[in-house]
Amino acid sequence: MTTANAQRAEQSARLDRIEEKIDRMSDAIISLARAEEKIATMAEFGRQQGEQILALINRTDRLEIAVRENATTVNVINKIFWIGLVAAASTITGMFIL
Repeated sequence: MTTANAQRAEQSARLDRIEEKIDRMSDAIISLARAEEKIATMAEFGRQQGEQILALINRTDRLEIAVRENATTVNVINKIFWIGLVAAASTITGMFIL
């Protein structure tokens, strides 16, 4: 009977070691799944950031075009203002001379 008890104890110890290894493997698999989830989340975040950067670049390009158009308009208005000012000054000076 002692041999049977020794065999049971040995098998029980062996099963305990196997269960411990399975538990460690389970923990490792869970850690890998968490890491994979984090990587997927980071990849999605990176994709979203890329889309936002692209949208900002497009917005900046449109703003740059609008600024160029406004600069042209302001230059024309500025020239018209100075032409009008010179014409008024010339008219007033001409009135005083005549």
